[in-house]
Amino acid sequence: MPLSEDEQRILSQIEQQLHESDPALAKEVATTTVYTHSARNIKWSVFGFIVGLVTIVLTLSVSFWLAFIGFAVMLAAALLFEQNLRKLGRVGMNQLSMSVRSGSLRDSLSGRRSRLRGKFRPDDSGN
Repeated sequence: MPLSEDEQRILSQIEQQLHESDPALAKEVATTTVYTHSARNIKWSVFGFIVGLVTIVLTLSVSFWLAFIGFAVMLAAALLFEQNLRKLGRVGMNQLSMSVRSGSLRDSLSGRRSRLRGKFRPDDSGN
């Protein structure tokens, strides 16, 4: 059921007030989707799988138990990957691939890169 004119006007006022009061939150809400959390968990599970694999390779000659812990980390990461991939589904994968193609992912990464550079680069105006 579509919104009435009055409801649309109230909603646009709320949106405008959000943009004025907290632009960072408004931007985050606009860019965050239902699939963002699953995609983030997939990235972490890939990282955990790699850490587990490196642990196995480095500790297999030293200790069987340390290598087994690496295997357990790999197994947990693989299960987390599979679970979040199911949550993401086909629609989420299409949405993520569209955002990568459109460059929004690249823009967000370059924005984070520039913020980090600004934090760690000394200020030249003081010289």
